Amino acid sequence: MQIQLNYVDWQHAAKANVGNPWVRNVVNAEYLYNRLAELHIPCTIMEPLLGGRLSKVPNHIVAQLKQREPEQSVASWAFRYAGSFPNVLTVLSGMTYMEHLQDNLRTFCPLHPLSEEERRFLHHTADLLMQYPTIPCNDCKYCMPCPFGVNIPAIFTHYNKCINEGNVAEAQDENYREARRAFLIGYDRSVPKLRQANHCIGCKRCMAHCPQGINIPGEMHRIDAYVERLKQDISAISS
Repeated sequence: MQIQLNYVDWQHAAKANVGNPWVRNVVNAEYLYNRLAELHIPCTIMEPLLGGRLSKVPNHIVAQLKQREPEQSVASWAFRYAGSFPNVLTVLSGMTYMEHLQDNLRTFCPLHPLSEEERRFLHHTADLLMQYPTIPCNDCKYCMPCPFGVNIPAIFTHYNKCINEGNVAEAQDENYREARRAFLIGYDRSVPKLRQANHCIGCKRCMAHCPQGINIPGEMHRIDAYVERLKQDISAISS
């Protein structure tokens, strides 16, 4: 049986697939795999990279992976995770370039199964990725123009860039002051104030045009709320 399995979907399938129009009735991969193992039904694995997202993780996650295995690609961790389960028959991979094929061959020939410690490390990595998940916007601009002037792709691009650079944080985080400054300054430089997320009225006209099925008004509200928290912290410190 074919199932979707990767180290994020193992326990975070619902949150990882929010807004995906192709995924319905989301169930964690942990349940799917264990149930099939009980029935002695071999698994074919789809989406080991979660639509490519696990090959393009934030920079601070890349640094942790490279610290452990400097010579291995980021994607190879996800492929090793999917291939390490004893009931897995095949791991599917969509390969666009020759280097993708070569990297997969290095990963699987031979496959070095993950240790229990490495598996726990990837589950912790999944927790970090879900703390601030990137928005699956590919900047196609089908949602534009917004009738109220909101620059939707630019807002998503800035937010995702800050996540990838570790500049989205909460007050308890060690680099919070630097991250807050980088996020706010970059936001104003990337998106004119009259086109920022606070001008979204939630009309939902954009949603019908989004190929990724993103809940655009919901994400605009979430980003605007985060921006306001950052601004209030600055006001409190200034006073």
